[in-house]
Parts: sequence; C-alpha cells; structure tokens
Amino acid sequence: MLIVLLAASAALLSGCGVSSKKYNLLQDDYNAARLTIAEYKQKNSNLEDLLAEARRNNAELKQQYSQLQNTLDQSILTQRSGNINIAKLVDEINSSNKYIKQLIEAKSKSDSMLMAMTSNLTRSLDRSELDDVNIKVLKGVVYISLADNMLFKSGSYEISPKAMDILGKIAKIIKDYRNYSVLVEGNTDNVPISRTNIRNNWDLSALRASSVVQALQNDFGVDPARLTAGGRGEYNPVATNDTADGRQQNRRTQIIITPSLDQFLDLIDKAPDTSGQ
Repeated sequence: MLIVLLAASAALLSGCGVSSKKYNLLQDDYNAARLTIAEYKQKNSNLEDLLAEARRNNAELKQQYSQLQNTLDQSILTQRSGNINIAKLVDEINSSNKYIKQLIEAKSKSDSMLMAMTSNLTRSLDRSELDDVNIKVLKGVVYISLADNMLFKSGSYEISPKAMDILGKIAKIIKDYRNYSVLVEGNTDNVPISRTNIRNNWDLSALRASSVVQALQNDFGVDPARLTAGGRGEYNPVATNDTADGRQQNRRTQIIITPSLDQFLDLIDKAPDTSGQ
C-alpha cells in the first residue's frame, strides 16, 4: 500500500511540474521505504520461524514432561511395591528365624536327653562290663556296641548269662526313655559260617539281632513296638577282616537308640511357606 501511494505521489508531482530535485528526493524516500518494508518482511519471516521453532520446542517439552510423569508414576508404583515386598520379606525372615529357633531348641533338648541317657547307662555298668560295651553318641543317635564274644558263643545266636546281666541294665535305661526307638543290628566278619541250620552270615547276624530283641521284650519288658531287629552280615565292617583283631571288632551287635521323629516331623509340617519368594 505504501509503495502504491509513493508511486502515485511521484506521478502526480511529475505531472504537476515538480522539479527534478524534489522528484529525486521523493524517489529516494520511495526507495528507502521499499528497503524498510523488505526489512520488516524479513523480520516477520524470522519471527514466524522463531515462533514455529518455539512451538516445536514446546511440543517436545510437553512430550518430555509426559514421559517424565509416566516415569515418576512408575517409580512411585515400584517403590510402593518394593515397600510391600520388603515388609513381606521381613515377615518371612522373622517367621524363618522363629522356626529355626524351634528346631534348635528341639535338637538341643534331644541332645541333652541322649547325653543324660548315655551318662546313666555308663554309670550303671561296672568296669568289667564296660570292657565289653562301647557307648557313643553320633549325630543325635546313641550307639551301644556289644562284643560278640561276650554275647554269644562262636557261630551261635544263644545269649550268654553274662550278656543277660548287661542287657538287663541297658533295658532299664531304654524303659526310662519311652519316646526313643531301638534298633538292634547284628554284624559279622567275612568268615563263612558252617552250620546246618544257618545258611550264611546274613542269617547269623539277623538271628543274633532277633535274640537280643526277644530278650529285651520277653525278659526285661521293653515294649516290642519300639524294637526292630536287623542283620547286616559282613557288609558293615568297622575294621579290616585281614587280621584276627579286625575280625573280632567286626563281630558285634549294636543297640541303636534314636529319638522319636514325631516332634521333628511336626516342626517340618509347621515350616514357613517361602514358595512366594
């Protein structure tokens, strides 16, 4: 619009006999105006570019803000879930600690009972009897090992009178501790047995264990429900069978006294459930 007005003014002045000097001045003003308009157009274009860039930046900022908000929300959810998991883990640890404490207490009680039993049994035997009886506690079990030559004659499963005295003292201790199971286990050396009524060392070891069990039941009143007889033949040696002394050690009958497993099985049933970990 400004250009048109200037052009019209220039034509009007020229027709009206405007002097060449004034015309030139008007022409200069016209050219300056055109430059000014061009500068304004350029600035306007630059402003539009800046505005477009600002809008793009704003859109990017909005997107970044949305992502940050989602991240924050997720972090809060994770933290809450983490707090819940930590609390659950603490409860499980406390429960496990309580369970372990119960197991330790039960084990300690059982060990104390076994030590008392062993002490009572040792005190009940005289020195000569202790030479034929070996008593030890191993992994929560009492092992009473009776020498073969004290219990039986060679190749026989009939109990000697001396052995009956010792078995009577052992039976009294067994009866005092009613919650314990008793396994009688026969063992032999590897020398083959030659008896018409005994086929092999399996038979001999089992018959000897059975003789001891029946003596405990019939002669000393031990509850047979607590008793088990078993023979291991020559297959559980404690020494070499290459020497006479080693074979003598292998010929033995063991009375194995074990705690009742009921209390431990009850504790196992009460074990805390950690399947959710």
